[in-house]
Amino acid sequence: MSELKGKSALVTGSSRGIGRAAAIALAKEGALVFVNYFNSEDKAREVAHLIKSGGGDAVAIQADVSKPGEVARMHKEVHDRVEGLDVLVNNAGIHQHLKSWDLKNEDWDEVIATNLTGVFGCSRAFIPDMIRGKWGRIVNVSSVIAYLGTDHEVHYAASKGGVVSLTKSLALELAPHGIRVNAIAPGYIDTDMVSFASKDEERHYLSKVPLGRLGKPSEIADAVVFLCSDRSSYITGQVIHVNGGLAML
Repeated sequence: MSELKGKSALVTGSSRGIGRAAAIALAKEGALVFVNYFNSEDKAREVAHLIKSGGGDAVAIQADVSKPGEVARMHKEVHDRVEGLDVLVNNAGIHQHLKSWDLKNEDWDEVIATNLTGVFGCSRAFIPDMIRGKWGRIVNVSSVIAYLGTDHEVHYAASKGGVVSLTKSLALELAPHGIRVNAIAPGYIDTDMVSFASKDEERHYLSKVPLGRLGKPSEIADAVVFLCSDRSSYITGQVIHVNGGLAML
């Protein structure tokens, strides 16, 4: 398939996990993919190499999305290669298993800066490209935690809830310009970010998932491709729940 042939896409935090799967899937649809990473250069270059070996095109690009100066540099590096960006997947995120009373201000700031401010900063940087081209797709990776809450990382939940509200507001702003903005709310996905202390703990959490298993990064990537394609042409401002039924809204 080549739904995105001739388009360019940036996937933040795409050296591993969901971002990696999304980058590979978008490349298979014909997009030139910018594989963003923070400090995993070898893994990012591995993703780019994998895409190229499969007949696609990709460029590894370093930037910490929580820092406006680095986002601006990334924007320039993208523009050194293409006239404007067509697809932005805001996937980069971090989390910390800390109770609210153990959170330091700097812990809160770090998670919010990456997971929420980073989504806004990258969107703000590349939206003018999409407005000029009268076409654009932004997909933000939120989390089922934005809807269910969590008992061990309130700052992560708050950041992902903010992504949902940001998605809806950007969708309203940008619809007149032919730009669609949606979000995905993954659940327990088989990535480095999901780790269980014991088999008993794993069984406990998976017992809450109606489909009874971890999700695959490729299943999130399929939703990303769908939201970027014309098959979702009448969908904007929505959150697609890809979490095995963990959140039935």
